[in-house]
Amino acid sequence: MSVDLGEKSLMKPRELAPPRAANLFHKASKLVQEIHGVKRFPVDVDSMAKGAAELFNWGDPITELAPINIAGFEGVLTSDDTGSKWMIGYNGSLSSQGRIRFTKAHELGHYMLHRDRQREFLCSKEDMLNWEGARDLEAEADKFASHLLMPIDDFRIQVSGDINFELFSHCADRYQVSMTAAVLKWLSFTNEKALLIVSKDGFMEWASSSKAAKESGAFFRTRGNVIEIPEGTLASSELNEERFGVSVDARKWFQHADRNVALTELKIFSEQYDNTMTLLLLPKYLECWAPRDES
Repeated sequence: MSVDLGEKSLMKPRELAPPRAANLFHKASKLVQEIHGVKRFPVDVDSMAKGAAELFNWGDPITELAPINIAGFEGVLTSDDTGSKWMIGYNGSLSSQGRIRFTKAHELGHYMLHRDRQREFLCSKEDMLNWEGARDLEAEADKFASHLLMPIDDFRIQVSGDINFELFSHCADRYQVSMTAAVLKWLSFTNEKALLIVSKDGFMEWASSSKAAKESGAFFRTRGNVIEIPEGTLASSELNEERFGVSVDARKWFQHADRNVALTELKIFSEQYDNTMTLLLLPKYLECWAPRDES
């Protein structure tokens, strides 16, 4: 995987932004693809991780990727006592190959961007969903993983049609990632007002909104709060799956939304994780903010 990228010898972790670091990998992989006819997707994370040091002319390579027993954590990046070698470990009990691949890419992101700051990174399931922090290390590692596994130029082509869970299932298969990762990728760049809610036993576990949805007041602060799924919504019904969406009164979800306006709600239930994934697609003109207190 040794490919001349010109300025590679000047690259230092703190100088790399997540998208740039991932794009450099893709520049190299495209050249290898052209020369050897290697399939571009899904991305070979293991080969990229083991070849990163050579690619960027660094002296502290990743020498191993392996399943390990790390209760309560999804993955780990750790170095030896001298800091000359690194290892990526992932929770061996993870049954989803998509989650394993994202975990590996996340830890590779720490190696690429942060290894000059600390010798070990222990990352939880929540860290793998932290795509929104500004300069947060976990958010940067997530952004790197997202750009590495699902480069935006190709991803935009895949989601050029009507948005539904069948479309995201296609993306998940193409990039060998989880459905959650595929939806979060779309939310990270779309101009649509949309949000993803993951719930269990009638309560939200977490939620993520697109920028446009946030700016219109369509978001839920789930961290540290207990939020029940509203009655009368598709998510609260006994129906396990609606991949293409149904119209639901927007006020069922957002009490301050405009009257007589409907949003589109999609839903799938995962037996593997025993949770429900709900996607809300809002009209462009819909506003959900509470009225200002004139006093």
